[in-house]
Amino acid sequence: MSEAKPASRAGFGLSLKGRALRYLAAREHSRAELERKLKPHEETPGQLAQVLDELQAKDFISEARVVESVINRRAARFGAARIKYELLNKGLGAEAVAEAVNSLKGSELERAQGIWRRKFDGPALDAAGRAKQMRFLAARGFGGDVIRRVVSQADED
Repeated sequence: MSEAKPASRAGFGLSLKGRALRYLAAREHSRAELERKLKPHEETPGQLAQVLDELQAKDFISEARVVESVINRRAARFGAARIKYELLNKGLGAEAVAEAVNSLKGSELERAQGIWRRKFDGPALDAAGRAKQMRFLAARGFGGDVIRRVVSQADED
């Protein structure tokens, strides 16, 4: 008894444009992300670039929306350094990433304090506890100056 073929092998596969629209319906994707995901499905050279150009011309692919989406999803949980890393991995332009990071810098201290309060009951009792709290915030992508201010303010309160 033979197994049923997947839909893509039976001739019912989605076109590149259909696959791209399916990805974009789930969440915002950068052009580079779509290229990486769709490259294995390209049938003829240049076909993928043509589809992505068409989607970009119709404003289905927007770098600004990708940046906004990442910031809205991640800012409450991560610092500017971690968000910057994620934006760069999405293949976004350096100027758009720098602008987004600059906009996050203003609220960095407040966001770090909020995350610290949710995670820890109060100030650490010893140096090892403070180091643990600092490592936690550093892993979340907050800068050293912000981490020191959050942990030292907790000690003062």
